[in-house]
Amino acid sequence: MIKRLTLLFAAALSLSAHAEPKKLLVVTVTTGFRHSSIETAEKVLAELGQKSGAFTVDYVHQPDGQPKNPGKAPERGPKDTDESFKAKVEAYSKASADFNEANKVWGDKIKAYMAEKMALDKIKGYDGFVFANTTGDLLLPDREGFIKLIEGGKAFIAMHSGSDTYHPFRGYIDMLGGEFETHKSQVEIQPIVHDPAHPITKTVPVGWKVFDEIYIIKTFDKTKVHGLLGLNSHPNLEQMQAEAAQRKEKKVEDPKKDADLKDVEAQKGRYYPVSWCKELGSGRVYYNSLGHREDVWDPTWKADTKDRKNSPEIAETYQEMILAGIKWALKLEEGVSTPGNIP
Repeated sequence: MIKRLTLLFAAALSLSAHAEPKKLLVVTVTTGFRHSSIETAEKVLAELGQKSGAFTVDYVHQPDGQPKNPGKAPERGPKDTDESFKAKVEAYSKASADFNEANKVWGDKIKAYMAEKMALDKIKGYDGFVFANTTGDLLLPDREGFIKLIEGGKAFIAMHSGSDTYHPFRGYIDMLGGEFETHKSQVEIQPIVHDPAHPITKTVPVGWKVFDEIYIIKTFDKTKVHGLLGLNSHPNLEQMQAEAAQRKEKKVEDPKKDADLKDVEAQKGRYYPVSWCKELGSGRVYYNSLGHREDVWDPTWKADTKDRKNSPEIAETYQEMILAGIKWALKLEEGVSTPGNIP
């Protein structure tokens, strides 16, 4: 696998020997949940650009000072007294109020920061943009103008929570082709490869599996995209059925998990996209919903430790897809992108 990746880099270097590398702007700003894999993603994208010679990378990093969300409200435990639970609720209420105040200040800071970094006159010289695990409202100074840049011929690439970004702005969601709905626990999947001949997926081995947080995508129309990876059943269905069987065997009741399983089983027949590409005007869009975990991105992350769930070869395949996806979106690689290939 390493040899194969090296050959891909060598081919890219040969092709780009007489051409200036393309310029990519990688955005890793988050106003919602922030993934721990973002720093790994930043490192890997820089390495892919450097080794391939196909593109250079600049960043719009996260500013310092994002307040920490206190999370979900406390639930009363079996050992809680009235006094102890009341104290938990009061502490949570104060933490929430403090967070809301701090978040207003943070929002103003992000707005000013993005107005400086993402002004159209400053970014129009880039050939493409990568939203690597972004979340929330990014407060672009001219979000409609940004979409027009892509329609005008720029590349747009997004990984994982790039689909958990700009939910209220339908222009972004329509450009991308779908949006994050929810996810359950991390699980191993073996996605269907819809187009084995496409440059993005041609190096995916037969039977390739990956362990990651698998997104359920909504507002997705398979007739409007060129499918690359997908699933014909819920990613967690078998996992949840096995857990239910264990509960039954041990005579353990869990109404919430039973209801979750019933809800998932009711979605029989639904298609679950994992990755796709599409054309938008004169531009190209590539999305891969994988990339929550560091060991999906990086073959060397915590090597030979129990924290690593994916082999180095799995991460190398992911890198090959990302590199090919970037090159395809930048029009350095050609591949069919006709929509409607998902059965």
